[in-house]
Amino acid sequence: MQIAIEHHRKEQRFSVPTDSEPAVLEYRLLTSTSEPGSVDFTYTYVPAAYRGQGIAEALVRHGLKWAKDEGYEVQASCWYAAKFLR
Repeated sequence: MQIAIEHHRKEQRFSVPTDSEPAVLEYRLLTSTSEPGSVDFTYTYVPAAYRGQGIAEALVRHGLKWAKDEGYEVQASCWYAAKFLR
């Protein structure tokens, strides 16, 4: 299944549209004196009707790839995203 992930930079989140509310991975850019800084993945949500289809995993993997490509140090205060950092 192809999952279309959108990046909303101003809102600091990635999303997947659904028939109801979107599935999301939210993040927060952390300011630092060193460039490029770091990112904290703070929240992952998938509507109940869409759970178990790999959407949350796709969002987190996409977010981690983006962070790596941007050169950010990564942390996750979201328990689900933190599983991918171990």
